[in-house]
Amino acid sequence: MSKMSTSRRTSPTEGCRPTDSTPVTVDADTIADASREDLRALADDLADEGYVPAEVAADAAFDEDCSLATQREADRLRELVENAAFLGANRLTVDVREAAAPEKVRPALSAVAERARRDGLVVDVDGLSLN
Repeated sequence: MSKMSTSRRTSPTEGCRPTDSTPVTVDADTIADASREDLRALADDLADEGYVPAEVAADAAFDEDCSLATQREADRLRELVENAAFLGANRLTVDVREAAAPEKVRPALSAVAERARRDGLVVDVDGLSLN
């Protein structure tokens, strides 16, 4: 005979409450080369003003048909993922302005998105389909 569970299933958002903080988008240039101390100060300043960093917006250019250049740009985006996660953002929006070799860029961006997922961020890519 199997036992029935009497425990109630709960939603992951159960127990969450709204806050009076306003979500904002942080420009990637603001956090690109920021130290942990600078990121903490930015988060504190935002909180003092009633804001919460929900998203980081970045431009990306893959304007060379060169695997090394593509890797450098992907590495820059991975650093942004790390800083965005530390800041507390939950999304990185990447606007791809140019992609000289989309067949090289797609796997690089997919790897960035996977890294972001592991760090708790969602990556939205504008200007280039990842499929």
